[in-house]
Amino acid sequence: MHPIDLIRKTRDRQPLSAQDIHFLVAGAAAESIPIEQLAAWLMAARIQGLSLDEIRLLTLAMRDSGKRFDPHPPTHGKTAVDKHSTGGVGDKTSFLVAPIAAACGLAVPMISGRALGHTGGTLDKLEAIPGFRTALSLAEFEAVLRQCGAAIVSQTPDLVPADRILYALRDRTATVESPGLICASILSKKLAAGLDALILDVKTGSGAFLRDLSDAEYLAALLVSTANAAGTRTVALLTDMSQPLGYAAGNWIELVEAVELLRNRRNPQSEDLRELSLQLAAWMIHLGGKASSPDHGYALAEATLHNGSALEHFLAMVAAQGGDTAVFDNPKAFHRPALTHTLTASRSGRILAQDTTTLGWAVQRLGAGRDKPGTPVDPHAGIHFHYRTGDMISAGQSLATLYASTPGHLAEAIPLIESALSWSAPTRFASIESASDTPPLTAPTPLLLQVIDRDCADAILALAPR
Repeated sequence: MHPIDLIRKTRDRQPLSAQDIHFLVAGAAAESIPIEQLAAWLMAARIQGLSLDEIRLLTLAMRDSGKRFDPHPPTHGKTAVDKHSTGGVGDKTSFLVAPIAAACGLAVPMISGRALGHTGGTLDKLEAIPGFRTALSLAEFEAVLRQCGAAIVSQTPDLVPADRILYALRDRTATVESPGLICASILSKKLAAGLDALILDVKTGSGAFLRDLSDAEYLAALLVSTANAAGTRTVALLTDMSQPLGYAAGNWIELVEAVELLRNRRNPQSEDLRELSLQLAAWMIHLGGKASSPDHGYALAEATLHNGSALEHFLAMVAAQGGDTAVFDNPKAFHRPALTHTLTASRSGRILAQDTTTLGWAVQRLGAGRDKPGTPVDPHAGIHFHYRTGDMISAGQSLATLYASTPGHLAEAIPLIESALSWSAPTRFASIESASDTPPLTAPTPLLLQVIDRDCADAILALAPR
């Protein structure tokens, strides 16, 4: 068997056998297949697509490419649940849902990733905490999970090694936006963690990898069907990513926003983040058997914010993974960006829409993301947004606060932010006092668009022309 044969098969839309896929995945994990051939196969898969059988075979082969984690013995019978998001701008729900679910008596063994494309990485954000370790051995992973109920870690060299290679390569070869490759990447890690239940946050809109609603719906169905077929109870929430989630996008500043909500301090610009986190946690708690319904789970989740138990679990996890929890006592003092710039509006009007992907690239250009795997990120870089879609803005009003390490980073990011905003058409009125004369904004897109369970997923896949 030769990699060129597999590239040719996928290029020509000939199905790969289980043996073909095992050879490909084993070669990626062992790094015995040259990188250019893996890249060629990824591009063929991205352009031509993969069948449902190929996707399921690829997912399981990647899951089994290394060791698998068993979360049950160290957690004394706790149900293991997790959540995964397909990526967005300002998406920091993991820092809320993991401690919330743990506070409700569940085990949350969360294997996360780094920045990919225009989206931030959970691990990069956590590593903004001094001392925080994401690269734990399986034994250390078990110990933190036993002690705290939740642990957020990176892939170990022995856990899903094939995905570690392919994940980084997809980011460098413009092959990220492939439903089949996304499904295999996400689920191989989640299934390798030995989960009993999984909740998926599948994004759609201008900041999602799959902007089109039908594409996002298909991906959600694909993930739900594949995970349930592998024995993990799974539901997907299809959610809107047409603007940044919450007010912060970066690394440290996203953690600060999340911890403020864990302290039960509500900010009007964080309400979407709070609501989505509670919805995701509600389903985790329900699928984990701690609530009779998602509504019951929502009430239990919200109670952990009110009584402080979710915050306690988060801080315990940070400490157990080597992080300095004292930085959260005075987060503003710890935030030390080299440069701070206030971006103001050059005109008055209503913000009608945002190209959130472009805003994500602005965050990356500021230094919060990376151009290639392995390069460091600036923990203090990012954007604090002062507006939401639909807001009326007056000329000179602050739109955002930018944090960067060099003037060059600012120079790259500012035009991206300005180009990402769609404004109402100019009128003869120059001031914000005439806002009432501006046509009203159309109804905003709901945050939660659809819940996709196994039956719904199978129906969607049966009708999909793919």
